[in-house]
Amino acid sequence: MTDNNNENTSKPTSWQKKNKSNTAKMGFWTAAWVLSMALANFGQRFIWDFNLTLTVLAVLLNLALGLKMVFANIHHLKGLDEMQQRIQLNAMGITLGLSLVVGLTYSNLDVLNLISYHAEISHLVIFMGLTYIVATFIGQSKYR
Repeated sequence: MTDNNNENTSKPTSWQKKNKSNTAKMGFWTAAWVLSMALANFGQRFIWDFNLTLTVLAVLLNLALGLKMVFANIHHLKGLDEMQQRIQLNAMGITLGLSLVVGLTYSNLDVLNLISYHAEISHLVIFMGLTYIVATFIGQSKYR
């Protein structure tokens, strides 16, 4: 008599290996994009003394790595099973909708001088990240 649980967990399937590889590639390109964002934003001040050519090249590098990250994310999503794809799609839809509504409301508060500080894009990016994480966790718990 064999134990099916031990057989299934002892050796990863080809799908599991591919999923792990896709996740690692997405993580790599995301990290490269984040580092290039830091380079583009801080490099001119701390590394190349406001050289316009180097600044433009850093911004173009950031754009190229950002596009590569997007394509890696698409590839990762296509490799997920249907349930995980649905969870991700729902989380992305919720994030897009809330970011649009909350972001424009936040901008209006600034334009109408109803807040004492400027609405910054970084605040919206943080909101988007937190919204996506919460929506993903809720989606995961819903299907478990």
